[in-house]
Amino acid sequence: MRWGLGMALNPLFPTLPLGTLAANLIGGLMIGFAMELLTRHAVLPPEVRLLVVTGFLGGLTTFSTFSAEVVTLLLRREWLWGSITIGGHVLGSLAMTIAGIAAMRAVYAWGATA
Repeated sequence: MRWGLGMALNPLFPTLPLGTLAANLIGGLMIGFAMELLTRHAVLPPEVRLLVVTGFLGGLTTFSTFSAEVVTLLLRREWLWGSITIGGHVLGSLAMTIAGIAAMRAVYAWGATA
């Protein structure tokens, strides 16, 4: 999936690797969903949480590709794009994880009133 995002999105704006950003933002949202879901179903063994969050979703998101892309920008002395990339990934991923948790809480709240 991450490769497909890179192939589809990176040509749109070559200076900023949008495929990796999209993978990290989608992964952050999905990790938020999973965190809230797995917290509410505490009877599941911790290995399930590790499998979902660290295994599957950790495979979607990628710190190594992000690091390589930022270092490439910095080596080319593209300080602004490097900074934008760092900010977009870190702040965007955190925001999407919070959004995922909030969305799952809203689903549970809606289900409790329905």
